[in-house]
Amino acid sequence: MSTEAEVRAQCLGLPGVTERPSWNRPAWFAHTLMARMWDDTVLTVKTTKREALAATEPDTYFWTPHHEASPQLVLIRLERIDESELRELLGESYRLAGG
Repeated sequence: MSTEAEVRAQCLGLPGVTERPSWNRPAWFAHTLMARMWDDTVLTVKTTKREALAATEPDTYFWTPHHEASPQLVLIRLERIDESELRELLGESYRLAGG
């Protein structure tokens, strides 16, 4: 299980990452958006593995119709992901965002 505080710490621990609001939610930016809290328990990140993640763990990874046009975005239920897996996905999202 991960929390928003852990997301914040991991994101801000990456070189050059800044935090500022996006759609009135906490968000973290490398060159572009790398992660954003969707609500209090769900995080949005960039990944090249969206389909595979959702296929193997649909209770953890998903997307909404709003995200259909952005195939690199996946939503993560923070209560279902451990800290090391989150760190790996945030690292990939950081690289995809230009970090």
